[in-house]
Amino acid sequence: MKRVLLVLIGLVAGLGAALLLLRYIASHNGSGYVIVGMGQWSLETSLLVASSALLLVFILLYAFIRLFITAVRLPTLLKQRGHELRNKRSQEALITGLIETAEGNWEKAEKQLIRHAANSGIPLINYLTAARAAHSRGAHEQRDEYLKLAHESMPEAELAIGLTKAELQLSDQQFEGALDGLIQLNKIAPGHAAVLKMMHQAYARIEDWEGLSRIIPKLHANKVMLEAEIKLLETETYSALIKKKAQTREAGPLRDLWLDVPEHIRALSGIQQLYFAAMIEAGAEAEVEPKVREAIGKEWSETLLVLYGCIKMPDVEQQLSVAESWLGAHSGDAVLLRLLGKLSLRAGRLEKAKAYLESSLKADLSVEAYQLLGDVLMKQNDPVNACQFFRNGLLFASNEVVAQIEQFPLGDLPQEEPEPA
Repeated sequence: MKRVLLVLIGLVAGLGAALLLLRYIASHNGSGYVIVGMGQWSLETSLLVASSALLLVFILLYAFIRLFITAVRLPTLLKQRGHELRNKRSQEALITGLIETAEGNWEKAEKQLIRHAANSGIPLINYLTAARAAHSRGAHEQRDEYLKLAHESMPEAELAIGLTKAELQLSDQQFEGALDGLIQLNKIAPGHAAVLKMMHQAYARIEDWEGLSRIIPKLHANKVMLEAEIKLLETETYSALIKKKAQTREAGPLRDLWLDVPEHIRALSGIQQLYFAAMIEAGAEAEVEPKVREAIGKEWSETLLVLYGCIKMPDVEQQLSVAESWLGAHSGDAVLLRLLGKLSLRAGRLEKAKAYLESSLKADLSVEAYQLLGDVLMKQNDPVNACQFFRNGLLFASNEVVAQIEQFPLGDLPQEEPEPA
């Protein structure tokens, strides 16, 4: 309407300017006249009037044409105007919904976002934000409905919708459900950082170490985590896998798993010790004995010495000879002396075993040394002194327990609730 009004004002102004021009011409050049004939009819008038009439007809014809075109386009213009108005209201509702969400007003946010979602140019944002608001107030069915509407409004945004759903499920500790969706997303977008990061979280929370081990190379290749974080995750994952396989007490699965462990993780002493202990428990001592010896040669470790003492080789004398070769560099090591006493006892060298165990106790007291020395004395038919060493071992063990308890403040110990009167 404004456009039509401006056209009319322009035409009137143009007509006025034309009349003034004609009047000026007539006053300077004479009025002149015009004769128009049609059959028996003729019309004679001045030039000024004729010119004015022609100009007026032109203006009226132009105005009619403009009005006609505007009238034809009026439904389209009104529809476009209505669409623009709805878009404006939708944008205002989206902004209001986002503000309400940020402020924690979940129900108000949902109403604002859903009411104008159909008229929004980007309904996906309305539905996804509404889904977050519904999730925050615990309305999971409504949340899933909004996610469904989001998918219907923009099917090509499956990745964004799936990530939102997985994120909400993880925050609600629905780890299995989140993982199912993330596995599908990983097929759609392999190597996507957000998908892999959420998969890592889900696998870790349900302690699916095998699944986690499968995606670790992808986490590393796509730089989802820092190098140090990846190494820590690898250590944790393969440690858990070794412990899990160790429960079967079968050497075959453990051996196959060890071959799958990355070489830089196999080089870690903690991982090696777990594997050696699991293989010894599975009865594969002969297989790991050379590896334990090699590890002790590279890194002197009390844990490795204890593990070596758990290995039962057919040739005990040879095993004792290997352990005695370490005395040159570690003659005063209490754990080594205890190991030598254990091996000597196993080989039937009772006097040697007694000497090694007494030296071990002088270097450092231990429950195992007391027990082993008691075993030696029992084999030497000295039950009185044997019982005394057994007793000393029990007292030492109990003192160790008391010392550990005393390290904790009384407030950290569990308190019994008083019974009601």
